[in-house]
Amino acid sequence: MGKRVFLIVMDSFGIGAAADAEKYNDANSNTLKAVYKSKYFDAPNLIRLGLFNIEGVDFGQKADTPTGCFARMQELSAAKDTTYGHWEIAGIISKKPMPTYPSGFSDEIIKKLESVTGRKCLCNKPYSGIQVILDYGEEHIKSGNLIVYTSADSVMQIAAHESVISLPELYEICQKAREIMQGEDGVGRIIARPFVGRFPNFVRTQNRRDFSLPPPKDTILDLLDKKGYDTIAVGKISDIFSGRGIDESIHTSNNFDGMQQTIKYQDKRFEGICFVNLVDFDSIYGHRNNVDGYAAAVSEFDTQLGEFIDNMQKNDILIITADHGCDPSHSSTDHTREYTPMLIVGDSVKSNVDLKTREGFCDIGSSVCEIFGIENTLDGKSFWSQVKKDD
Repeated sequence: MGKRVFLIVMDSFGIGAAADAEKYNDANSNTLKAVYKSKYFDAPNLIRLGLFNIEGVDFGQKADTPTGCFARMQELSAAKDTTYGHWEIAGIISKKPMPTYPSGFSDEIIKKLESVTGRKCLCNKPYSGIQVILDYGEEHIKSGNLIVYTSADSVMQIAAHESVISLPELYEICQKAREIMQGEDGVGRIIARPFVGRFPNFVRTQNRRDFSLPPPKDTILDLLDKKGYDTIAVGKISDIFSGRGIDESIHTSNNFDGMQQTIKYQDKRFEGICFVNLVDFDSIYGHRNNVDGYAAAVSEFDTQLGEFIDNMQKNDILIITADHGCDPSHSSTDHTREYTPMLIVGDSVKSNVDLKTREGFCDIGSSVCEIFGIENTLDGKSFWSQVKKDD
């Protein structure tokens, strides 16, 4: 079996305020430190790989001889969101911020959306995703109108009760919204937010779907796909990259399912990349300021990580990273501008190599290029030569 890279993104698992965090009002953010303080934090496998040996992590238990190589990653894109974070991991630095709507969407946008969907819009302002269905859910059920809202990120979110608007219709509505939100209004994602239940016990379901802008140029997925390598997406990776450069995709219901699906791929024959997003850290715990829940989710992941590492084959390489922060102890519920971890391990990888601080998440994509010996047209500089074992 040929080389296989498993690239796992712990969505929002930041490790401390980035050098430019003050510009984002995130000067004291530190997702890792927040969850480390919880009694529910237990991550022996991440510790062994070198999580607390990373430059700038001045707390926690350092491994005497980490089994992996490790680095602190500085984002260069002008954002702290999922889309730009993943695009940068995959090799694209985005210098221009995507549009945000702190006062809600313009009348022109709302009129276009109402015209193409045949439904009126409710809310139209930044809102917590849980609170918005509590405040507008009953009105939505009575009227059939769409709950349209945004956040500090470049997103348009559309919530609907599954008994009022079917999932196929909601996805079609979001696709129409995606067609509207282009050019200067090209938000990173249109997000379908279905929910069920009765007031006040409305619950968002696991049928969320993201409709992203396509990346502006080739990513590591495109480059590998063009060279005939397998490109597998687990979780919302396909949504983030608008399906581009992806051969096979599986949506998952939660973090546990995401890791179970990834572990199953270890027993399948493929040569290429398995790109994984674990979104619960961000969506369920970070945005809801749930420190203990976040810590417990990291611990659950760590247990599955141990199973994954035990099952790695000779030509497998595992890279663990994150796309931004979402400090659950922060004063807001928004993403936080943080450094992210990079841990890499495998039979072909040295142990205990400190790569210090890397400028650009894109160094990961460039390293994957070098691992597979393909021409690197991505942003970033490879670190593969520093961590690979001598042949």
